[in-house]
This record gives sequence, structure tokens and C-alpha cells, in this order.
Amino acid sequence: MTAGPGQRSDAAEPLLSVEGLTIDLPGGVGQPGLVEDVTFEVRRGQAVALIGESGCGKSLTSMAILGLLPAAVRVAAGSIRFDGVDLLTCRRRELRRIRGGPVGMVFQEPMSSLNPTMTVGDQIAEVRRLHLGERRSVALKQAGQLLSRVGIPNAERRLGSYPHEMSGGMQQRVMIAAAIACDPKLLIADEPTTALDVTIQAEILELLRDLRRDLDLAVLLVTHDLGVVADFCDDVVVMYAGHMAERTPVDRLFYEPRHPYSSALLAAVPQAGRARTSLTVIPGRVPSAGQFPGGCRFEPRCEHSVDDVCRRPQADTTIGDGRRTRCGRVASGDLTLKGTVRG
Repeated sequence: MTAGPGQRSDAAEPLLSVEGLTIDLPGGVGQPGLVEDVTFEVRRGQAVALIGESGCGKSLTSMAILGLLPAAVRVAAGSIRFDGVDLLTCRRRELRRIRGGPVGMVFQEPMSSLNPTMTVGDQIAEVRRLHLGERRSVALKQAGQLLSRVGIPNAERRLGSYPHEMSGGMQQRVMIAAAIACDPKLLIADEPTTALDVTIQAEILELLRDLRRDLDLAVLLVTHDLGVVADFCDDVVVMYAGHMAERTPVDRLFYEPRHPYSSALLAAVPQAGRARTSLTVIPGRVPSAGQFPGGCRFEPRCEHSVDDVCRRPQADTTIGDGRRTRCGRVASGDLTLKGTVRG
């Protein structure tokens, strides 16, 4: 039986496999291991989230997959394989073929990602012209169908609109239309609901859910919103200060987190029905590049820290149920954490 969207197929190779990814920021004020030893996979039709506070390396990891890292930053170790192709060693021409074709990307801020001097129709059509070699007239016709597919009314008329003539939610739909223009196998979405009101957020998530079902589309979702993760994703990669703190199925994260940082994130989410209670906060902040602790990177903020254990470097450990954690106390069974069960 073929696995459906979101279901695991252990016999099949993962669509995307990231192994031991390490990203350095060279230079006198740089940071080796800006992202260090990150490993995860995304299977066909599956939605995987990268979560964590700002500055934890989520966007860097996603940008590394498509070779879009800033010029000063480099991949120092590891491998990234997509559908059998090593993206870190393939030719630049092959990477350009994959980027925008089999792998689509939805960037964080549509207004700054869309070209203000081009109509939205031409921007979507350009993707098909570059990757599929279509004539402009044919590509524009397909662009109209794509706008209709992502829920934009009067799609044919909207082809001639410029980004500034559209609302934030409509701009995000245009970004998604461009990302799926060539029927990708994987969509990387970096904070696709940021700065949108709650109603529009729900509409965008429903759109992505429909695309997963209709296209058997895999999604790598970069977000800090645990509500979105619970509603949309299958697996979660929790990142902190460039390390993968935990990798787990999404339901297990909420019931039984396996890293103190995951538990702290859950505790910091406001809970419905608990009026007049103080909001739990994680003390301190994510360390800047060049200031990472030598042991567990979360140790200075962790309420479960034990000096002789946590001030030593922590190994990325596979625990008994196949999940992974970078906490020595949890891996040894010395620490059990509480989750936040959602009804």
C-alpha cells in the first residue's frame, strides 16, 4: 500500500535528507558551528517543522538547502540530498534547475520578496518560462490558473496587478503560486503566516494543506508558532543556538518533550482558559554568534542544569523510541520532562 500525505514509508528513501549539516561564519568575529551537526529528513507528502526562537538557525538551515546562504557564510560539513542529488556538490546549473522547479520556496516577507516593478502575472510566468521553456502567452495563461488555484478571485484580472495593489494575504498567495508553478515535490516555507491576521493565517494553512493533498507535496515549514506546528506538521525539529535540540513526531513533542528547551517553549505558550495567570518566560536570550557556551548551548537558561553534566558538550543521541535529543540528562534517563497536552 502506498503511503499517503504525512504517512511514513520506511522502505522508501526520504525525499530530503540533511546529515550533519554544519555552517560556519568565518572571520575574526565569526563563529564556527553557527549551525552544527543538524540531521533530519523529509519524506514524500510529509510536513516537517523547524522551530525555535529567532537566531536559532532555522532560516540558515533552510537557505543552505537551496544554496542561498549569505556570501559571508559557508557550509563547512555535512550533506544535503534531495531526491538522490547531493545539493552541496552538484553543478550550479543543476542546482538552478532544482531551485524553483522540484523545490519551491516561500520566503518570509512577500512584499520584500516580490518584484515591485513587475506584475504578479509576469512574476509567476517567469518561473515557468525559465524552468519549462514556455512562451510568455502560455506561461501567463498558466499563471492565471495558478492564481485561481491558490484562491485569488478574478484571477485573470489580477495577472496585471502589482504587489503593492494587493493585501498581505494576497501577496502570500502569489508567493505560493510562484513556488508551485512547476509542480514541485518539496515546498520550503519560511514563516509563511508571519504578520498576517489570524483569519488569513488559517486560510494560508488550509491552502497549504490542500496543496499537500492534491500534489502529494512535502513541506519543510520554518516557524516559531507552535499552534501552526500542532495543526499542520507530522514531525518537528527543535533548534536552539544552531544545534538540533530534539527531533520528534509532533504529537510526542506536546505530550513528552525530550529536551529542556522544548519543554520551556511549550510552557511559554499562553493557554486558553487560564485567565489572570502570569505568562511563563524563558530567562535570558539566545546567545549571539561567537558567544556560544562550550557545553550545552541552552545550559545558561536551563532550570534543569547540572554543572558536571551540562557544561560538557552534549551529543546528539537517538533514544529508545527513535527520537533524538541533545540533552545528556534526558538521554541517560536522569531527567523526565513534562509536556503540554492540547485538546
